[in-house]
Amino acid sequence: MHNLDDAAVSRRWSELVELLHDRVDILAGKFITQVREIPEYRESAVDTNEIMQTARETFHRLVNALRNGGRRPGGELDGEFSAALGAKRARSGIPAEALISAVRLDFTILWAELLAIADPADAVMLTARVDQVWRVVDEFAARTNASYLNERVRMAQEESSIQNEFIARLFSVVHPSAETAAQVAEALGVSATARFGVVAASGSSAARLRAAKGNASARRNQRLFLRESGDMAYLFWPVVAPRTGEDAVPALTVPEVLKDIPCGVAEASGLRALPSAARTASSLAALLHPGDTGPLSADLAWPRLAKRQLQEAGLDLLEELDVALERCRGVERERLTEAARHFLQSGSVTVTADRIFCHRNTVQNRLNRFQELTGIDLTVPAQAARLVVAWA
Repeated sequence: MHNLDDAAVSRRWSELVELLHDRVDILAGKFITQVREIPEYRESAVDTNEIMQTARETFHRLVNALRNGGRRPGGELDGEFSAALGAKRARSGIPAEALISAVRLDFTILWAELLAIADPADAVMLTARVDQVWRVVDEFAARTNASYLNERVRMAQEESSIQNEFIARLFSVVHPSAETAAQVAEALGVSATARFGVVAASGSSAARLRAAKGNASARRNQRLFLRESGDMAYLFWPVVAPRTGEDAVPALTVPEVLKDIPCGVAEASGLRALPSAARTASSLAALLHPGDTGPLSADLAWPRLAKRQLQEAGLDLLEELDVALERCRGVERERLTEAARHFLQSGSVTVTADRIFCHRNTVQNRLNRFQELTGIDLTVPAQAARLVVAWA
């Protein structure tokens, strides 16, 4: 008796599935109506006729799977269809969340149609079959989503490859032409005349720049472009233009992901100036000290650069200073140097006195003594600069 009941239930299920098969166009029409309520589909360039045709084919295959007890009837043909659909939606620019919402509609529409065509007496049988319907739709959804994600990876790789090609072309010459800059700008989706920031680093800091590029891309909160040459890595980015009505050009702001990476930093007015700015950033990176914890700009590094160039010319200002201060005793030398360093930072005797906890007359006496020994008057900028470079 039980077997007879099972056979009757199976026949009734088959009848309902056949009714679904005859209503594929209705199912596709309902899908079109509901999918257009998803903003990304409503605003996309995907043609309605194409969506309708895809929906018909999808429901046809889903119903056929239900005919076969949940097994895919067409072997790899169904796999090819879901793979093609996922790739097509990726190329159309449909976000992953919107695709998932659309695929979930398949189950909702199928199940609602089954309830509509069933009799009240079919309730128990439908309850027993809900898992089967869900498994069929879920398998299709999983295959479509996997194909979508694979295609997005391929698209990102293609985009990165194209961008790298144009970036290499930009950096291959000292002074890129306006035509080259325009082509690179189009490939990168930036303005050729925009203001750019660029950082450079080698060794472990270069590895951190590469990681920062990946992190920024994953978060989609900062456009960073990578250029590599030997052990040196460069990252550059378009700087946000000042708001209308702002006359002054704001100081270059380094992206948050780069602020704790020791590197050289420079800026360029337009893509054509970027290779030159990158060379500046590279030169600044060569001046980094072990204690540096972030980007080094020309404003901060000019004393180091001047010191290196003077040393290469055979002039060592620090050695001259050490010789001049040899005449004073250890404690006196320490106090004179302390007063001189603090005065260089503020240019004020009063501020210096507050910082080293001395009377201003004491500070003035120490500065006078420092001048007597070294010949450097710290109130004269040209002479003070010699000391700034010596202590760089």
